[in-house]
Amino acid sequence: MNKIYGSAAEALDGVLADGMLIAAGGFGLCGIPELLLQAIKEKGTKNLTFASNNAGVDDFGIGILLQTKQVKKMISSYVGENAEFMRQYLSGELELEFNPQGTLAERMRAAGCGIPGFYTKTGVGTVIAEGKEHKEFNGETYILEEGIFADLSIVKAWKADDTGNLVFRKTARNFNPPAAMCGKVCIAEVEEIVPRGQLDPDNIHLPGIYVHRIIQGDHEKRIEQRTVRQREEA
Repeated sequence: MNKIYGSAAEALDGVLADGMLIAAGGFGLCGIPELLLQAIKEKGTKNLTFASNNAGVDDFGIGILLQTKQVKKMISSYVGENAEFMRQYLSGELELEFNPQGTLAERMRAAGCGIPGFYTKTGVGTVIAEGKEHKEFNGETYILEEGIFADLSIVKAWKADDTGNLVFRKTARNFNPPAAMCGKVCIAEVEEIVPRGQLDPDNIHLPGIYVHRIIQGDHEKRIEQRTVRQREEA
């Protein structure tokens, strides 16, 4: 089975549909599947729900799909740094389901392992717990969180082989592995594709069994916020 495709548009062909749930990797501006997001924008797929730690910024990441009003709902942990996100949410144009970061990651990972739900103490007594089942274990209250079973996963990795084994680079690993696990179809964009057998099995972060399609491309290395010390006068 050939998993390597020539472009993001080719890799997305036949898997996009209006109203679908997409799990996207990335944290801030690090490890964002930017090529796939751009291709989704150009395809014009709409009424999308995204499960992602955040929505990028106004002109990068999921933010480019907010600009074109292709996103109807976000399942996220952090929504700062994106003025259009805030504007749409406050005006009622965008649905938002807040999740603590650990809960969001575990909802993705659990689904990837076939686990439909789990109990956690995180969020008990807050708006996060409203409408969710509560249960006591050893005198402590927990809430039930459901796994996120996505129609499509889009992630970014550093290296891949032709079987789909992935290696992520440092903090770009972030939400990418659990996001990749929870989709019926997973597409990974990578910086480099190496021959089969070249990746050390002990260093593979995500087995190829989770990855269905791969593309290689050039990626922009953005810095979310840069603070430098002013040069002291001599």
